[in-house]
Amino acid sequence: MSNENKNLVCENYDAVVVGAGHAGCEAALALSRLGFKTIVFTVSVDSIALMPCNPNIGGSSKGHIVREIDALGGEMGKCIDKTFIQSKMLNKSKGPAVHSLRAQADKQWYTREMRKTLENQENLTIRQAEVSELITEEIGARETYQHDSENVGESRSPSVFSEHSEGSATKHSRGASHCKGELNMPTPKKIIGVKTVSGATYFAKTVVLATGVYLNARCLYGDVIEYTGPNGLKSANHLTDSLLKEGITIKRFKTGTPARIDKRSLDFSKMEEQFGDVPIVPFSFSTDPEKIQKEQVSCYLTYTNEVTHDIIRKNIDRSPLFSGVIEGTGPRYCPSIEDKVMKFPDKDRHQIFVEPEGLYTNEMYLSGMSSSLPEDVQHKIYRTMPGFENAVIVRNAYAIEYDLIDSTELKPSLELKNIEGLFCAGQINGSSGYEEAAGQGLMAGINASRLMQGKEAIILKRSDGYIGVLIDDLVTKDTTEPYRMMTSRAEYRLLLRQDNADLRLTEIGYEIGLVSKERLDYVNRKKEMIKKEVDRLKNTHVGVNEKINTFLKEKKTTELLSGVTLAELCKRPELSYQMISEIDEGRPELPRDVLEQVGIEIKYEGYIAREMQQVESFKKMENKKIPKNFDYDKVKNLRIEARQKLKKYRPENIGMASRISGVSPADISVLLVFLKS
Repeated sequence: MSNENKNLVCENYDAVVVGAGHAGCEAALALSRLGFKTIVFTVSVDSIALMPCNPNIGGSSKGHIVREIDALGGEMGKCIDKTFIQSKMLNKSKGPAVHSLRAQADKQWYTREMRKTLENQENLTIRQAEVSELITEEIGARETYQHDSENVGESRSPSVFSEHSEGSATKHSRGASHCKGELNMPTPKKIIGVKTVSGATYFAKTVVLATGVYLNARCLYGDVIEYTGPNGLKSANHLTDSLLKEGITIKRFKTGTPARIDKRSLDFSKMEEQFGDVPIVPFSFSTDPEKIQKEQVSCYLTYTNEVTHDIIRKNIDRSPLFSGVIEGTGPRYCPSIEDKVMKFPDKDRHQIFVEPEGLYTNEMYLSGMSSSLPEDVQHKIYRTMPGFENAVIVRNAYAIEYDLIDSTELKPSLELKNIEGLFCAGQINGSSGYEEAAGQGLMAGINASRLMQGKEAIILKRSDGYIGVLIDDLVTKDTTEPYRMMTSRAEYRLLLRQDNADLRLTEIGYEIGLVSKERLDYVNRKKEMIKKEVDRLKNTHVGVNEKINTFLKEKKTTELLSGVTLAELCKRPELSYQMISEIDEGRPELPRDVLEQVGIEIKYEGYIAREMQQVESFKKMENKKIPKNFDYDKVKNLRIEARQKLKKYRPENIGMASRISGVSPADISVLLVFLKS
């Protein structure tokens, strides 16, 4: 071995996590808590769980994901419960299916709290370094490396070690495009480690890529282009080349962030004050609601106007988004202010929420006003809004472009189809948002651990949770823009409420090993209490009497002519389970979360039963498996487009196949007939 190679760092781990954003944190914690020796890499230890854009966790549908992460044993809900400065349940005027919790975070506090959690987690090492290269080998090839942590660097032949240290670790994969048999399948490989820019090598059985928006990132506003990640952090400029050498398809997306304004320069008397909820509802099912009640910080609402829009229109040619400088595709559901003004010319104003970034900073975040306009234009447009007449910018708004993979190359477990042991999570898969990233990171970490244990992957179905909907959409649909979760994407949203995530998923979390027996026991007791109370309401009759009819008259609902059950009264539009407590003399003392579930189950019983029937039909489709190397060319009467799409995506079951764009119900019928024969 040469002197040069003797000086290189070589370490062995069970798992490597690349990136310590919201996806990387959940993946690293899941792996290490399940007993696997894990290392997580970050471009800056100070940026662990960084919130480079909005200063909140949760929101419409995203709050559902945070609750599901918590029910499965993840960390995000616990962290925001410790570090929030305002909490609010959104959509309370609508039905429970779309109620979504959102909390304003103290961004620095959130980052510090999550970093502390990682630093004190057993089996977990944090390393500040840029990963530049994947190390793979063909499955079935001679075992070149040994994963023996007690003999690091001693069991490899000098010639092989030298080959990898010279940067040719990916040469095994350069034949990834050659065909194997009639199915035109790439030669399968497995991940065996990663290399950093310094030449250090870290061998592992599994790797999770959670690179966020850092791959070949560049930030833009006006004609200014800075080749950095968010907040001026270093971008990752080497890993994309390694991904390409491995035969992984690379795409390019764009997102953006608003300016930050010094709150001392704002006149809040000209804005609408937005208060938090009382009482405060926690995200984590393990957080004691009594212990998080505290004084909250206000947010504010202001609006753009025609003067704002006129300045934007006059300078639109100076926006890199419209001049063609930006190459990546931006998010449709979170457009920049210039995008909104140009696409919706009929609107004379747009809402702008002014949100504090923390308790110990004067920076205010302008939700709804991301932009890549030049600095001088930003100065002008902000000062046209009520309360912003003397606004002082702390940080300019900017757009950011970054590389990502084609997520249809992933299995539902988030493992690459053609590279065993390599998982991807978060914005590298084309999603947007902290919560979507964290949900994927948790599932990638769980399934990486399952692979090492020789166990079947945990795949959440679309009927199991929003995380299941999210991942299924990513792996079965062409993601042509940053994917954002919405309640409308979930077919069974009345079943997948944020309030019942623990009832749906805690048992799975316990089976995985991330949820304690004590917590599972409480959930089981909770289920029993709910069932017992629902049964009592259905079997408790009230007769016609003056007290009952006086109550009903006061509530402006029809008086009784004959006896009914308490459950029937609950279902009336004018009444609720909580309201009828006045005439329910036998009501037992029950925990708040049990009371909530009873009210929903009784009120929406018919709708819930209908969705449950739909889920049973859905499960039949999901249970019809398609053989791993199924040859679609043998299926006659299958349309050419459908055959091409099915060969590209290689769905694991009929349900997944039916959701692929370009595969029609008629194609599914043909496929079912062939599989039966």
